[in-house]
Amino acid sequence: MKSSAEPIEQAWVDFQDGGLRSRAFGDHYFMPGQGLNESRSLFVLGNDLPARFETLGNDQLFVIGENGFGSGLNALLAADCFDRHAGPRARLRIFSCEKHPLAERDLKRVLAGFPGLARWRRALIDQYPPPVPGYHRLVLSDRIDLVLMLGDAESIWPQMAGGIDAWFLDGFAPACNPGMWTRSLFRAMAACSRPGATLSTFTAAGQVRRGLQAAGFEVSKVAGFAAKRDRLSGQWPGDWEAAGLQRGQALVAGAGLAGATTARALAERGWQVQVIDRHGPASGASGNAGGVLYTTPSAHLTPQNRFYQSAFVRARSWLQRHNFPASPEQGRLNDVIQVPTSDKHRHKLEQALSRGAWPSELLSRQDKNAFVLHGGGYLHPAVWIDHLLDHPAIDMEPGTLRAVLNDGRVKLEGGRVLDRDAVVLCLAHQTAGVSPLDWLFIKRIRGQVSECAATEATRAWQQAICHGGYLTPALGERHCVGATYDLKRPDHGLDPADDQTNLEQLRAFLPERWAELGGDQTRILGHRVGVRCQSPDFLPQAGPLPDPRQRSHQSIDGVWLNIAHGSRGLTHTPLTADLLADLISGISPSVEPELVAALAPERFILRARRKDPNWAPASASD
Repeated sequence: MKSSAEPIEQAWVDFQDGGLRSRAFGDHYFMPGQGLNESRSLFVLGNDLPARFETLGNDQLFVIGENGFGSGLNALLAADCFDRHAGPRARLRIFSCEKHPLAERDLKRVLAGFPGLARWRRALIDQYPPPVPGYHRLVLSDRIDLVLMLGDAESIWPQMAGGIDAWFLDGFAPACNPGMWTRSLFRAMAACSRPGATLSTFTAAGQVRRGLQAAGFEVSKVAGFAAKRDRLSGQWPGDWEAAGLQRGQALVAGAGLAGATTARALAERGWQVQVIDRHGPASGASGNAGGVLYTTPSAHLTPQNRFYQSAFVRARSWLQRHNFPASPEQGRLNDVIQVPTSDKHRHKLEQALSRGAWPSELLSRQDKNAFVLHGGGYLHPAVWIDHLLDHPAIDMEPGTLRAVLNDGRVKLEGGRVLDRDAVVLCLAHQTAGVSPLDWLFIKRIRGQVSECAATEATRAWQQAICHGGYLTPALGERHCVGATYDLKRPDHGLDPADDQTNLEQLRAFLPERWAELGGDQTRILGHRVGVRCQSPDFLPQAGPLPDPRQRSHQSIDGVWLNIAHGSRGLTHTPLTADLLADLISGISPSVEPELVAALAPERFILRARRKDPNWAPASASD
């Protein structure tokens, strides 16, 4: 599947006369000296947001769509308005599209001119994403989030699932940037609009009015701001009512990285979450003494490679928002050194840089033999899991899931049957042992990590290094060296020969580090075996649990999967947790539709039936 995404080019701007001007489009981001009043008048009051926010009841959602994020001023004013007027259990999500985002230094400078928005400015700047295409979720408060969509609006909005209650049309003037005012874009907006959705814009251009009307919007001219005579205001036909949020009791089976992130994402959206695990948190493959937050850069922006990139950026954002790691004992996000394993691998990294797919904010070259993955690092996974589960809406208890029933209820070991509003299976390869899920398209891969004693020389190591395997700085006087990768032997038994394999690989790629660790005299303090769960296409499975007994792409009501993260649970699980928590809560996802489809568990059933229309697993036909 070819991606429509392109590398992101940042905005080229001038600061002049109390305003911000685009050099590329020859237009101002807002009226110089009047930005705050202009934005509030045109977009906040123009969509009647204070009154509409006051009508929101408990468990109701309001969604804003914006073309032209620019300086973020409109979004921050909307957040401030919501915070002042909406009830405590209502929620706001803002989807804002921007093709040429400001560089962070320019964003800081322009927003410094609005001291009344200091709280929101800090939240935005602290989470401002690097310039890579796709959706970036920024949590502005516990009930307000912003999904900054970087890319071309004409490509982004037609993919959207919909649910927009109010539109901010704030691209540069039609004469300066006609690509933001096309009829195809207006048709996409129409498809995304809820009944009674409003729109407001600064322009009164006839082509814009006619285009919106042709798409089905009711549009009229109203008084413009300041010296501007006219502007456009509009509405999608129908009576507006706020959408409801889905909230209730959720069961998460599995307390590894997938389960802990899923539980936290649901709890932060207002769910009461019960987490069950036979052995407790971090007892499976997520329980290594050290793990590395990293991914594989590529110049090709396919859905698979874009997932790897988006997941890495999302994981960095989660960790920064949770102030984790908070101490060296928990790890450090101080970049990861990537040593190419071959000339082909080196060429792949060089292309990722030269073609702009990975900006310098994320990837740079250290020297001829190494690259730097910025914002990566090493963590103590079990401590991260404990941090995620430490939430008043999450309860942890021992338990083993044995069966998923046809009606979405589940049966635990001992025969206890639970009926929850949502059930999420985060059991990695053990998911296939839940009846009747032995048909799942997953494979088991054994991996052994060696825990080596720190030496006087190695205590100075600061950064994790990825090569053919990986090497962490000391956590608790132990370095993690790993990991083996064995498809033919998916057992949990420890094997001293695997320690030698890990050390030999370290010696091959990092001989100086191997020598500092002790060389042939390296002391092995422990080892840990985990069985990774992986999909045939190497992407996780995150979405509704499909029902293979049905021919019409149906899923088992209320049951979801978050599995098959392979060896990259630290990196992948925050994004898949956000995806599932949004879908379960009835919120348009903060993950772009292209990636939602790439992660959907039913993709393997669809592929099997393309090869054999009569395909059905044996367990599903019983």
